[in-house]
Amino acid sequence: MSISVLANRLTQGADLKIAVQELVNMHRISAGSLVSCVGSLAKINLRLAGAESTLVAEGYFEIVSIMGTLTPDHQHIHIAVADSKGHVFGGHLLEGNIIDSTAEVIIHSYPQLNFSRAFDPSTGYTELVIK
Repeated sequence: MSISVLANRLTQGADLKIAVQELVNMHRISAGSLVSCVGSLAKINLRLAGAESTLVAEGYFEIVSIMGTLTPDHQHIHIAVADSKGHVFGGHLLEGNIIDSTAEVIIHSYPQLNFSRAFDPSTGYTELVIK
């Protein structure tokens, strides 16, 4: 299986999730993964475990980990960020995560595959479908 690599630097003020979707659209990625992102956020908006609440905060947050699966219509991205005291927060990346200074993004694309999402009644969520 071949892998295409896309490297891009996102700039201050961009919404991280929206910018990733724009890259997926621009490069016509049918199946991809977000494998790395080094940077910082001025605002976070994370859906916490159990999907019952969100964490919204402003400040200075370093991105310490990120990963996700990318389809043409959806990104399932998990992120962990650390605040200025080293406290780490993590969850599902939602819209509203605003880049502070920069975000250096690496995406892998798998041209032989097609990722989509379909509702799975056993989980109650849309889950990854791989073709």
